Amino acid sequence: MSISQQLQKLKDGLKASDRMPVVFLGHGSPMNAIEDNAYSRSWAALGRTLPRPQAILVVSAHWMTRGSTLVNVQARPGTIHDFYGFPQELFEQQYPAPGAPELASEVVTLLASHHAEGDETWGLDHGAWSVLKFLYPGADVPVFQLSIDMAADLPQHVEIGRVLAELRHRGVLILGSGNVVHNLRAVRWGGGGAHDWAEEFDTLFAERLGAGDIATLADRAKLGKLLSVAHPSIDHYLPALSVAGAADEKDTLLFMNDSIDLGSISMRSFIYY
Repeated sequence: MSISQQLQKLKDGLKASDRMPVVFLGHGSPMNAIEDNAYSRSWAALGRTLPRPQAILVVSAHWMTRGSTLVNVQARPGTIHDFYGFPQELFEQQYPAPGAPELASEVVTLLASHHAEGDETWGLDHGAWSVLKFLYPGADVPVFQLSIDMAADLPQHVEIGRVLAELRHRGVLILGSGNVVHNLRAVRWGGGGAHDWAEEFDTLFAERLGAGDIATLADRAKLGKLLSVAHPSIDHYLPALSVAGAADEKDTLLFMNDSIDLGSISMRSFIYY
């Protein structure tokens, strides 16, 4: 099924639902933010398909904390260029969306058991704006970010998604941004195709997610060494768990961009609606 057919299926399914979908996007290289390629085009097409939210909550792989879950409560979150060694054009990118201070403060209360605190220092990192610029190019939908607590066990990130799920009924789009496989040490810049272990983990993830087996995806012991190879650092995996946690048995799961880029980065994305 082509991406256009997948998105038409999504659009048809959304007609019967009053609640917002939840979305996980594999964002890959920051260069996708300024390139016209299959990934950026698919994000733009998805943005034209999704219902317009009242606000967007982003769980990005690039805001890592330890021992707390921070929620950005700024009225005007800045655009953060959290990378180096890229063309100047990328550093000139801005995404001046307003924040959602009142809603963000509510989320702090909702996540009190996860050591949530309000934050006014972060803004929107490239895990957020590099995809949002295609989803909602007008930067006119309020956006705020949620950090990922690197000290929390995998099941806790699933539970955060479950807590946040009630926002779906209030017009909030929950957007996770990371990668199902993310090993920068094993990138193949000159081509050569995907590593076997990258394909294996990506396939395992898709099969277990499709079966609704989130417990396995949040179990380090069951995932074994394959998880540590696919994710030397777990940050790009955690947003996928929170998005999965925000879904339930009433949802339909749709995959898109199910490919491995640069040998070791899965661009697999998925939507629950």
